[in-house]
Amino acid sequence: MLKCIAIDDEPLALRQLSSYIAKLPYLELVATCSNAIDAQQRLLQQPVDLIFVDINMPDLNGVDFVRSLIDRPMVIFTTAYSQYAIEGFKLDAVDYLLKPFDFADFSRAVSKAHSLYELRQNQRTTPEEAPLAEAEPKDTEYISVKADYKVSLVKISEIIYMESEGEYVRMHLANGTCITTLFRLKNMEAALPAEHFMRIHRSYIVNLDCIRSYVRGRVYISETEYLPIGEIYKEAFQRYIDSHFRNLTENLNS
Repeated sequence: MLKCIAIDDEPLALRQLSSYIAKLPYLELVATCSNAIDAQQRLLQQPVDLIFVDINMPDLNGVDFVRSLIDRPMVIFTTAYSQYAIEGFKLDAVDYLLKPFDFADFSRAVSKAHSLYELRQNQRTTPEEAPLAEAEPKDTEYISVKADYKVSLVKISEIIYMESEGEYVRMHLANGTCITTLFRLKNMEAALPAEHFMRIHRSYIVNLDCIRSYVRGRVYISETEYLPIGEIYKEAFQRYIDSHFRNLTENLNS
């Protein structure tokens, strides 16, 4: 059971969050707070596993509130302002919900948090099984990763992209499934073939063969789903585009 707290200065938003949380049997809402100051006091009294927090709040905004936490729970940011997404990802947030969001969006975000929670619990209950230091490439076609008490062989060409979730990596596969495993993105980056995979953001590695289009700081892996390109990765990505698609390029900074 994930103990959680919801923080939002809008009463309607708090009621919606409370309603959504009540629909998921593995969530337990221990408190709702209308501002971050009250939430700080509440967390001193009762630690939780997951925080839902609005970003744009008076006195202390959600980003600064999360930065202030020493023993930080998992965080899902909720806000009506998409420009805050980057700040949220810098804090290793589990997810970022853009208002207005429906229950399906909420459920997908919470599913990520639940997967991370279960992985951490598994590591605590099986201390004799040390986590792998890095991904282990078995051959040129497969990579082995440890998840859910077993080592899975994943076909490299089936990986669409990977996202960092703190000390975990979530692998998104072509069949629509995901695998969450305990090690960092830089280890995956070292294990994957550089001619097919590129790190385009501090939180994302993408399969270059799966990119359908790109425009001004983002790459599309479907008609609607895209990944951000971090500022420090733009130049390397532009070089790749220039060398492979010389006649079809548009400068990322234009």
